Amino acid sequence: MSDFPNSEFDLAEVELSQQRLHGKVHRTEIITSTSLNQQFGCELFFKCEHLQKTGAFKYRGATNAVLQLDSSITGVATHSSGNHGAALAAAAADRGLAAHIVMPENSVQTKVDAVKAYGGVIHFCEPNQQSREQLLQQLIEQGLHKVHPYDDWRIIFGQSTATAELLEDVDGLDIVVVPVGGGGLTSGACLAVQASKQDIAVIAAEPAGANDSYLSLLQSKRITDIQPDTIADGLRAIIGARNFVIMNRYLDRIILVDDAEIRDALGLVWQYTKQLIEPSSATVVAAIAKHPEVFAGKRIGLILSGGNADIKRLLAGLIPQTLAGVKTQ
Repeated sequence: MSDFPNSEFDLAEVELSQQRLHGKVHRTEIITSTSLNQQFGCELFFKCEHLQKTGAFKYRGATNAVLQLDSSITGVATHSSGNHGAALAAAAADRGLAAHIVMPENSVQTKVDAVKAYGGVIHFCEPNQQSREQLLQQLIEQGLHKVHPYDDWRIIFGQSTATAELLEDVDGLDIVVVPVGGGGLTSGACLAVQASKQDIAVIAAEPAGANDSYLSLLQSKRITDIQPDTIADGLRAIIGARNFVIMNRYLDRIILVDDAEIRDALGLVWQYTKQLIEPSSATVVAAIAKHPEVFAGKRIGLILSGGNADIKRLLAGLIPQTLAGVKTQ
């Protein structure tokens, strides 16, 4: 596939990726909540990617990429806030490859620990996109194979399989809602919907403190000079070039949610589904809570993208804020 096609994307790659990943990744379950359906006036179907291997959807893309590597490659490298790093380390280990992960120095400790546990070698950098990219480039120049966390066709189509499974398992969806950071999951969702040939809208939920995707689509050009500031640490990445092309063509809209709204959504998910998700996952529920009129009466598929929360931090400060506005059942 060319880097930036002018006409059609190779949508057959969605099914090919599903075949490649069969038996390699979990086909995560779909859960529902009558309480949340009643509260929002729509039918919600949660795709539980927080129960995926390594605790996030990222394992799909990482595995799809590693399975396509030439046998001459001995090591891979990437940059990540944590979930992709852990996923790539795990996928690389399965093939006996070294994995070097560039991580911001302010990364969540539990995600740092996870990367190490899966055998990844961590290289810390300053918490900005430029530092990430520069250090990663240095590793590539040392002979490692680059597996970008989202701006890579192998990653994008790997992530598309989460939405493809959702569409197979739930009939008659009107809307799919996904979190957006760098755009791997979102662009993959767009391609999965296109491949299904169903009339389904794709809406992305983005933290207001990391609104580069929103601004990029608004201005029809990639905005890369944002300094992300949000509790949704998995969504602090800057939108990728390939991801922008896909989202600019197929994404219906982006809904911005602030950190207070994300905290409230975390409380709702914990209270009514009993699922431990990380803040990035909660953005999809926050988007529905913010604009219920968009979703009223619809059948909505939501991707719960990850569950690698910093439990100590949540217990220390986030839970009291989160549960403050939750109604008692």
